[in-house]
Amino acid sequence: MEKRATRDALGAEVLRLGKEHEEVYVIDCDVAKSCRTLEFAQTLPQQHINVGISEQNAVGIAAGLATAGKVPFVVTYAVFGSMRACEQLRQEACYPKLNVKLLCSHGGLTPANDGASHQCIEDMGVLRTIPNMTVIMPADYASARKLIAAAYAYPGPVYMRFTRDAVPCIYGEDEEFEIGRARLLRAGEDVTIFANGDTVSIALEAAERLAEEGIQAELYDMHTIKPLDTAAVQAAIEKNGRIITVEDHNILNGLGSAVCEVVAEAGSGKVVRIGVQDRFGESAPYEELLRMNGITAEAICEKARLLLEK
Repeated sequence: MEKRATRDALGAEVLRLGKEHEEVYVIDCDVAKSCRTLEFAQTLPQQHINVGISEQNAVGIAAGLATAGKVPFVVTYAVFGSMRACEQLRQEACYPKLNVKLLCSHGGLTPANDGASHQCIEDMGVLRTIPNMTVIMPADYASARKLIAAAYAYPGPVYMRFTRDAVPCIYGEDEEFEIGRARLLRAGEDVTIFANGDTVSIALEAAERLAEEGIQAELYDMHTIKPLDTAAVQAAIEKNGRIITVEDHNILNGLGSAVCEVVAEAGSGKVVRIGVQDRFGESAPYEELLRMNGITAEAICEKARLLLEK
């Protein structure tokens, strides 16, 4: 299966949007090469601003541009965009509900050998708690491009997280995506798996292995954590009540927590969360970091069997 980093989609799609819409601006934080916006800067210099290593200023400038009818895309690393600029996002973008888009590469454990300082395992959880913020993580290159285009047209602040490392290509170029609506990748009656981002391909592998054992796992790509597709979760509760969430994020306050909130309010169902085990990362290969946190196809299969036994 072909692999491509979703940060490559970031660069390609924002450039396309910038060429078609003169109100699109990119605000870089001195990481244009890493985040793939260098070509945008070279092709559309009048729509590009580099503020240097100053994420707080980037958000403030983006808020100002949004008040003038522009659609600014702030581009940086996930760990810096979500936390170093968190107050500015809250006060200057989310509170007035301005049309600021934050596109952040190097999400989750994908920075790998860069270590804990660059691995961002808290971002989606932090930002989904802020009113008016939309939080998205695409699963692959094609879905990333479509969801960036959807974010451009979506009113209000949007946070999108992308991978540094290459991840398997799951979708075709012609498939469509809707913010807030999960994509059903595989139907099944025995257990339901909700995954997002780089873990969707891992969950898909697990579902295929389970099928070989006679266990039919339903799999959703829950690319939008906020607004969550609560209808998909409710359907899983009613179908079998056995749910597994998989994410490259702290198991606290991310996809797993969001799904658990729906299940708790429904008063029925069982959820098992697979993700980063509330621990900082370390310098190691990406696949090894996933294994250390139990984010593997084998672990998903094991949890599915246990749920069925209960």
